[in-house]
Amino acid sequence: MNEIRLVGLEGIPEVKPGDVLAHHIIDSVGRSGVALEKNDVLVVAQKIVSKAEGRLVCLDDVVPSAFAHALARTRSIDARMAELVLRESRRIVRMNERVIITETHHGLICANAGVDYSNVPREGCVALLPQDPDASAARLREDLMQRLGVDLAVIISDTFGRPWREGLTNVAIGLAGINPLNDFRHQKDDFGRLLRATVLASADELATAAGLIMRKTSRLPVVVIKGFVFEAGEHSMRELLRSKEQDLFR
Repeated sequence: MNEIRLVGLEGIPEVKPGDVLAHHIIDSVGRSGVALEKNDVLVVAQKIVSKAEGRLVCLDDVVPSAFAHALARTRSIDARMAELVLRESRRIVRMNERVIITETHHGLICANAGVDYSNVPREGCVALLPQDPDASAARLREDLMQRLGVDLAVIISDTFGRPWREGLTNVAIGLAGINPLNDFRHQKDDFGRLLRATVLASADELATAAGLIMRKTSRLPVVVIKGFVFEAGEHSMRELLRSKEQDLFR
């Protein structure tokens, strides 16, 4: 594997609740002149998955709790937004005047529990993360495989911040048909030394690579990755989450 190819699928329309993403993707594949082949990896932006699954909330429909009001009084956040963040969270990790870092019910650590205004067409509405991103990826993969007869992998990506480093990067928040980790332990390096701790987060690396094409303003929410050699199988994005016992910062 000396080369991989990334192709952004053009022409995917604004996704609405109830849309079948496989239809949009197959139509876009036809227009883009790229064929989906065995062992391709499809990286799909979380936002279109959330839209298709109806994970959109208008803030006018949200009744904030007393705690949400208390948070809003001391921070630059709408009380209704604070309420949604609390509902989508298992616990608050850290917060300041601008942002609340939480652990979502999925186990993801991210800003505002992934609740986001960006690329939501209706004013005053926000998108939530999919309820079960792994299940979303599995459904999309199965739908595409049935329609195309091609065995491929699906990664759902979202843009997260990182502790200790500036800038955002895409990571895998859901996946199907691919092992998210590439374990090099017990193999030898170029000088014959035994590797003891090298486990690469391949699914995150693929999501990040796709993010170079997706960006936030390009309207390319689906990227096909060709030529990447991966271990297929039944896996979960939860394999990327560090356990409490191994987490030195919790």
